[in-house]
Amino acid sequence: MTAPRFITLEGGEGAGKSTHLRRLGEAMRAAGETVVLTREPGGSEGAEQIRTLLVGGAVERWEPMTEALLHYAARRDHVERTIRPALDAGSWVLCDRFSDSTMAYQGYGQGLARDRIEALHRLVLGEFKPALTLIFDLPVEQGLIRARARAGAAGEDRYERMGPGFHERLRAGFLDIAVREPARCV
Repeated sequence: MTAPRFITLEGGEGAGKSTHLRRLGEAMRAAGETVVLTREPGGSEGAEQIRTLLVGGAVERWEPMTEALLHYAARRDHVERTIRPALDAGSWVLCDRFSDSTMAYQGYGQGLARDRIEALHRLVLGEFKPALTLIFDLPVEQGLIRARARAGAAGEDRYERMGPGFHERLRAGFLDIAVREPARCV
């Protein structure tokens, strides 16, 4: 099921998703819309706890399937406790990352098979997906410079510390997702 008031922002590290999410939310509120801004991993109490496991620590901390399972555990909690209730109340939901990030990071970036991630998505969320996804693209080195400046103090820099090859695959993955799903991705 495509959620008509659900918009996600995707892209590599430092691409500007969070900044644009806030600006879009402000513009929509100024136009009289009710808007919930949220993020992944995170967005609900349980998902925020899982986030701490995912974004900190050693780069090699998780193997790709374990990492995907953690993301989908967080996502399930986020959807059921934050996103669906907001949509059911008639609000717009703007989300900084969603399932395309799992496909890009664990799939394209870490080599987990696309069909395994798609099966996991169906198991956890069925056909639930955003109506619109905005994919932000930025050269890898430029994005990493921006992301490292932001994340270093918070200790949430595990993904930023992954090698440049990972980030090039990640970027290519987001661009491929946009090509594969042109009706949803801009």
